[in-house]
Amino acid sequence: MAKRIDVADLDAYYGTFKAVEGVTMTVEPRSVTALIGPSGCGKSTVLRTLNRMHEVTPGGRVEGRVLLDDQDLYAPDMDPVAVRRTIGMVFQRPNPFPTMTIFDNVVAGLKLNGIKDKARLNESAEQSLKGANLWEEVKDRLDKPGAGLSGGQQQRLCIARAIAVRPQVLLMDEPCSALDPISTLAIEDLINELKAEYTIVIVTHNMQQAARVSERTAFFNLAAAGEPGRLVEIDDTTTMFNNPGQRATEDYISGRFG
Repeated sequence: MAKRIDVADLDAYYGTFKAVEGVTMTVEPRSVTALIGPSGCGKSTVLRTLNRMHEVTPGGRVEGRVLLDDQDLYAPDMDPVAVRRTIGMVFQRPNPFPTMTIFDNVVAGLKLNGIKDKARLNESAEQSLKGANLWEEVKDRLDKPGAGLSGGQQQRLCIARAIAVRPQVLLMDEPCSALDPISTLAIEDLINELKAEYTIVIVTHNMQQAARVSERTAFFNLAAAGEPGRLVEIDDTTTMFNNPGQRATEDYISGRFG
């Protein structure tokens, strides 16, 4: 079941440096929300706070609240590992486990969760690879190294690995930035299919991509170097691109800066 995310008064720090300040926004279930803005404005930091990956960074800490269907992900009794199972992540560069086969890459998370039943692993691998639109390309070489796939295939393998543990939310940090145009189109088509089942948040520098894949867009900016990034506005993507509420948003989307 896809879930809603509510972020309230979120500040994110690296040691004493406040990277992001005062973010409040809602991510609707079964939809794609794009985070856009110039480099250094905190988009990826905000993304990583949503599944508690930010605190893995030395000095990384958060103030404020992140709720998943009203459940506080930063509550004292909340297990960060459980949070990351519920909220999966796909990174900028494809990162299949280099020594593992395609099959073992997909089911790595399931095995980590203690699932050993071969039939269940086989079924999950097939379903996940089909969900990532990769099954037909790899079904006859599941025992081959995942690192031997093309860049676009590796990224879809990483998406298959993320959805194998049945998360409710998928976070994607510039998932197409290292890919060629054809592979990028394949990932965008996949995102459009996956949103029927998952809540998706994607960070992208590509304005056209944000316009193509997202229902809502959030624009982040920073007033000056060394200042924390802030959420300028969030709205329906069509509104953001055609009639943004803030001049800074219009200037960024039209290419005047960033």
